[in-house]
Amino acid sequence: MNVSEKAAYLKGLIEGMNYDKDSNEGKLFAGILDLLEDLAMSVQDLEDENAMLNDYIEEIDEDLGEVENDFYECEDDECDCDDCCDCCDDDCCEELECPACGEKIYIDSEEIDHMDKVVCPSCNAELDIVCNDDCCDDDCDCGCGDGE
Repeated sequence: MNVSEKAAYLKGLIEGMNYDKDSNEGKLFAGILDLLEDLAMSVQDLEDENAMLNDYIEEIDEDLGEVENDFYECEDDECDCDDCCDCCDDDCCEELECPACGEKIYIDSEEIDHMDKVVCPSCNAELDIVCNDDCCDDDCDCGCGDGE
């Protein structure tokens, strides 16, 4: 039983008692019943608005998911990569950890060779890209000096 049904039940119960509406007690019962009905309607309105907002939030969440898929250009729906963009294998992204906030940052492996700095999307700290020995060979152009 919801609040409106309970208020209607109490109204029927009191009216079935055949109370004197002109007595002090009768006026009190009438006032209480009016208040209960108003409260029940207000609660019902709030519940309806809450349900509508929940539906709206679900729609926004679905739309945001579509935008994320478009933004990250996910091509492989079968990907098991949980850490980065949910659409790549382990070889296409480099993982960095922001020393300021600890957030993991994923950068396309092809782009990292041409970058000196990365800005953390969480805290806006600048991270210096340090070339590791595995990427460097005789014709390295990442700025580490091994190609010279």
